[in-house]
Amino acid sequence: MTASSLTTNTFTDGTFSYLERLQGCFNKTNIEAIEKLANELQQAWINGTNVYICGNGGSAANAIHIANDLHYGIGACGPGKRLPGLRIEAFSANTGVITCLANDTGYENIYAHQLEVKSQKGDLLIALSGSGNSPNIIKALETANTIGVKTFAILAFTGGKCKELAETVIHFEIDDMQIAEDTQLVVGHLCMQWLNSHKPDQIQPLSNG
Repeated sequence: MTASSLTTNTFTDGTFSYLERLQGCFNKTNIEAIEKLANELQQAWINGTNVYICGNGGSAANAIHIANDLHYGIGACGPGKRLPGLRIEAFSANTGVITCLANDTGYENIYAHQLEVKSQKGDLLIALSGSGNSPNIIKALETANTIGVKTFAILAFTGGKCKELAETVIHFEIDDMQIAEDTQLVVGHLCMQWLNSHKPDQIQPLSNG
């Protein structure tokens, strides 16, 4: 066996192992929680409710990705009528706000403060965290619960403190951060495709200010 074929076989074996672990994360319990999120997002779409999403690092990037899909993709993609998407904002997208709040109030407040300013009772918060123990995500969930914002958390590992705080927990019991981040996007894409194929007949018209 050549070095090249050995490397290829090792990579292939590792790839199938990775994909099997990713698929194995999904079970009846977390799929039911994803369905609940999809239904809540559909109601938010109909009612014009605000949706907020946040995370750190790769999860911050995933928050922006998911927000883009739900802002535009669900209304514009696929067959059938075109509709405005959800009123969704990724708190991780505005570096000016994040760096201001981190510098002036502490990094643990970068999402909680935005919720205090922008959210109201009945809005939705989707928190993305691998460990479930990031102080700024914990504080965001605590703040959202105080305001009356509906809270969802997509978590991995043990779920951490966030598992105790979120009203609806989508938990993947995997001790691998890359797979944890993959599950966040899979959840977002499952919701996006379901919403795109279940467009509401009417949505609350957008205000011009």
